[in-house]
Amino acid sequence: MKIIKLAWSYLRIGIANEVQYRVNFFIQLLQSFIALAIGLIVLWLVFSQTTELGGWSQPELLAVMGIYMLVVGVIQSTIQPNMQRLMNEIQDGTLDFALTKPVDGQILISIREFRFWQLTDVLVGLVVIFIAIVQLKEQVRILQALAFIAAVILGGIMIYCFWLILTTTAFWIIRIWELVNLFQGLYAAGRWPVTIYPQWLRTGLTFLVPVAFAVTVPAQALTNRLTPLTLVGALGLAVLLMGLARVIWRMGVRSYSGASA
Repeated sequence: MKIIKLAWSYLRIGIANEVQYRVNFFIQLLQSFIALAIGLIVLWLVFSQTTELGGWSQPELLAVMGIYMLVVGVIQSTIQPNMQRLMNEIQDGTLDFALTKPVDGQILISIREFRFWQLTDVLVGLVVIFIAIVQLKEQVRILQALAFIAAVILGGIMIYCFWLILTTTAFWIIRIWELVNLFQGLYAAGRWPVTIYPQWLRTGLTFLVPVAFAVTVPAQALTNRLTPLTLVGALGLAVLLMGLARVIWRMGVRSYSGASA
């Protein structure tokens, strides 16, 4: 209950800070529509030459695009701002202010920042997903919907854990931004189902960088391609990454010497 109240307080502060600059909403909305327009143009170019790509039809790839935008919105509104602040505080030696609070440090550094206007990507993504479902002309059953929601949640957890692991290396590595930029470049591959890539790249985007579980697996659930074994595997990997992220975070905190050292 204490953590929920704290998260709600930071959420309200984040929204209050964002609404002071309402022009940012229109800028972010424009950016979202530009990204969507570019994606639709590329999709149109692909399907002007073929009727399917790697076994995926145009409406199915539209669903992948919508899920990609949704996940990007979640990352840029909640995960990325907190991880960037964590990196800066580690390098500046000011993380003490978070670690000395009477609350779990990992939870605190994960909820302090919220970019409200970035949720426009989430809204646009949901609209694209809805249009894709209509174009599929298939009724989404309850089990499909539940599998989709579960896959999105598990994918979000994995992306958070990966970001935390990557960011925590700032305790030992100074030039961490290069790794962050590399991850962001690899995540862009999630615009397309990982099944269309070569096996070596597919493996990397599944286990090294969990793009497949964040985007492709939810799309498989929505298009009735997801198997129970894959969903169980996603759950197992999410639990594994949560444990690994926790261990690396604790190791980093133990090796940290900041302003109070």
